[in-house]
Amino acid sequence: MTSMLVRSTRTGPRSKAYFEEAARLLPGGVNSPVRAFRAVGGDPVVVERSQGCRLYDVDGQSYIDYIGSWGPMIVGHAHPAVVKAIQEAAAQGVSYGAPTVWETTLARMVVEAIPSIELIRFVNSGTEATMSAIRLARGVTRRDRIIKFEGCYHGHADSLLVKAGSGAMTFGVPDSLGVPPDLARLTMTLPYNNVDAVRSAFESTGKEIACVIVEPVVGNMGVVPPRPGFLAALREITAAHGSLLIFDEVMTGFRLSKGGAQALYGIQPDLTCLGKIIGGGLPVGAYGGPRGIMEQVAPLGGVYQAGTLSGNPLAMRAGIETLRLLDEPGFYERLEAKGKQLEVGLRELAAKEGIALQCQRVGSMCTPFFTEQPVLDYQTALAADTGRYGAFFWAMFERGVYLPPSQFEAAFLSDAHTAADIETTLLAAKDALAALS
Repeated sequence: MTSMLVRSTRTGPRSKAYFEEAARLLPGGVNSPVRAFRAVGGDPVVVERSQGCRLYDVDGQSYIDYIGSWGPMIVGHAHPAVVKAIQEAAAQGVSYGAPTVWETTLARMVVEAIPSIELIRFVNSGTEATMSAIRLARGVTRRDRIIKFEGCYHGHADSLLVKAGSGAMTFGVPDSLGVPPDLARLTMTLPYNNVDAVRSAFESTGKEIACVIVEPVVGNMGVVPPRPGFLAALREITAAHGSLLIFDEVMTGFRLSKGGAQALYGIQPDLTCLGKIIGGGLPVGAYGGPRGIMEQVAPLGGVYQAGTLSGNPLAMRAGIETLRLLDEPGFYERLEAKGKQLEVGLRELAAKEGIALQCQRVGSMCTPFFTEQPVLDYQTALAADTGRYGAFFWAMFERGVYLPPSQFEAAFLSDAHTAADIETTLLAAKDALAALS
């Protein structure tokens, strides 16, 4: 491999100017905290457009994108079939506040792909999905307490901002101001991958626990796979105590397999939360499960949840076309091969430079952690060298590769990434890691 040309500046002048104006109008200049680049220092790039696996900023620079709008763009940016579906839907009206055939079509596709779901309710975000699923679990069980895991992020509902991952980890604030202590006390937070802690919690307060919510593969403290037997133990423990098991598959749903992480690991939860891919990049969320549980949701049951824009026709059409593309023969096999190419390449390059690097991957999700030990939970994630990650991020950025601007976020591949794109990425990584050693 030969060296790559390094750009003379990190963020271009137009990006800087636009961000300065945004900072006068938006908190921190952004509409979601991690976009502010504070975890890696510097100012964010302002994106103008995207195509395939590439982003183009307002200064005309292009980047191989490993964020993919934080997961939804599994078929690549601006896929012609998805764009056409959105255009056709918009020409017929962008919202009705009434039933459409498209929400039924997408619901059927999800139900057919995920055996644990018999009924599904569409909402507008992953936060709405997890918040609603927990309300439903509490309503069904008539219990108040919930269990979540340190470093898992399930959106910004009050009950869930307790040692959360994603942006909360990035800024070192595991608990948000504005969350009432009495409400937070109903959330029990345990170490991820620790079955003994779960058993102990249920032995002491099992009759009060409505549900356990978990990212079956964590993506919000970086990629952390479940240890063998961990998810099966959650299924066994919750079933034994009359508690519901909720899989937050907002990130992993339709990404790790057509049936999500639950199909990959062979575990069937009581409720599943979805988002991202099922909307093809448009705002969307969903929660679903067996008919007997989901019939407790209004208007059939007493658990209330509503949304003016839920089942929006643009998101439904984009989701339908995206899921259809996943049925192409060899789709997930291609993603696995690309993920392995990137993972193995990064490991080999780091080893040659004598750099401690754990490249953790499941399918098309991966995270390079700068640490000696495998990352198994929140505490081992915090042990990673975030300063070194920040330096690596900018070295890659300057060579035209756009990684997550935080150690504690997953990188995503898409079907639009080619073997050549990954080789270009590894060429950049060769120089970037050499600069760190």
